[in-house]
Amino acid sequence: MSEHRAPASALPFFESRFGLDDRRLAAALDTALARPVDHAELYFEYTTTDSVSLEEGMVKTGSRHLDQGVGVRAIAGERQGYAHSDDVTVESVELAATTARAIARGDAADRRVAVRARGELPDLYPVALPPTDVPVADKVSLLEQIDARARACDPRVEQVMASVVAEHKHVLIASSDGTLVGDVRPLVRLNVQVMVEQGGRRELAYQGTGGRFELDILADPAQWGALVDEAVRQALVNLEAVPCPAGSMDVVLGPGWPGILLHEAVGHGLEGDFNRKGTSAFAGRIGERVAAPGVTVIDDGTLPCRRGSLNVDDEGTPTRRTVLIEDGVLAGYMQDRLNARLMGVAPTGNGRRESYQHLPMPRMTNTFMLAGEDDPADILRSVDSGLYAVSFGGGQVDITSGKFVFSASEAYRIEGGRIGAPVKGATLIGNGPDVLTRVSRIGHDLRLDAGVGTCGKDGQGVPVGVGMPTVRIDALTVGGTEGAA
Repeated sequence: MSEHRAPASALPFFESRFGLDDRRLAAALDTALARPVDHAELYFEYTTTDSVSLEEGMVKTGSRHLDQGVGVRAIAGERQGYAHSDDVTVESVELAATTARAIARGDAADRRVAVRARGELPDLYPVALPPTDVPVADKVSLLEQIDARARACDPRVEQVMASVVAEHKHVLIASSDGTLVGDVRPLVRLNVQVMVEQGGRRELAYQGTGGRFELDILADPAQWGALVDEAVRQALVNLEAVPCPAGSMDVVLGPGWPGILLHEAVGHGLEGDFNRKGTSAFAGRIGERVAAPGVTVIDDGTLPCRRGSLNVDDEGTPTRRTVLIEDGVLAGYMQDRLNARLMGVAPTGNGRRESYQHLPMPRMTNTFMLAGEDDPADILRSVDSGLYAVSFGGGQVDITSGKFVFSASEAYRIEGGRIGAPVKGATLIGNGPDVLTRVSRIGHDLRLDAGVGTCGKDGQGVPVGVGMPTVRIDALTVGGTEGAA
């Protein structure tokens, strides 16, 4: 086995804590790679997570959790063998390697391992103090201040729920192509939910923010104060909401978080595995028009400090900016190493996994639509009667057909080109490959979300980012509650 080399910040942590060194890693890869396996990979993880939650004016819960382990993957052709253990010892790694190799047995021949030296990697999220090292007392104080501010905003505020979650993750990836690379990944998130009551009617609103940065950023009153004010504002708007009408209508999506519709309705359909297997509505359509002119969709894992960003993905491939749709034409898919090899293309740094217990697969990082040239106010004025959707709650999509349903958590009628009454019960219903062809106006106000997205796929959740400018979509089906019993 040829010598592997790791960045100075990666290997020493695992070597000092678990006794792992280049020689032992090479031996484990040799075990997993023995005939008849094409490729072998070791993924080590050491994660500390803590959270503190407030409800009913007091901090009620707090937790601190440590998760560590190793996952070993062996690949033969299209077959993947995977084994994992939370016991990070040389013996456990060897056993997992033997198990993974047995699962993936195929017809591949032995080959020599080629060393690929990894150059300097970017540091997209430099952190001086890990967020899990911030004293619990500081987190409790932050939540108490949030509670006090929310209640002071309006006498109709009945309940405040808030939490702060911090994570600090070390990963080390070694593979039989010579890759040996590590990453240290901070992640913080602040959540605020407000309940208001008026005349016996109660409404809720949620706001959150986060990213890969120090907790001090969220502790800034300018940051959390704006978050609290927005949660209260949205809850009070919901108190005045009237039932949403149903039917086909022009819809304007606001900038930022409404990009979650783009993520679900289109993004998943552009992941490499669905397209290799032919199960995506976008399979085999590279070079074809799939959206209106002016629509350009990007997946970019290199944005500094963003929730969905990574220095390297969970296979050790540097992340990058990938153009998925360019001026309405399908330009490419998001790829991990396995699907890239089987499709004869380069990996794009989108191989992601929830933890060492999971196989990597193609996943989004930060996915967004580029800005256009239209004034957002002009876009609203262009709609005589329709719906303005500012924020979304839950939703679901069928990857094979592209059909989606999304519920709006804040939406308004558009009447005579002006924002009208807030509505409740609005759902957007459509088809991913079709909806982008209905985009008729694109604003110049591209905004990324506040940093709260978590993407689910095959039972795995990973942090992601979304974004979009204000856009107009013509003749979209809207489900409503107007006239319902």
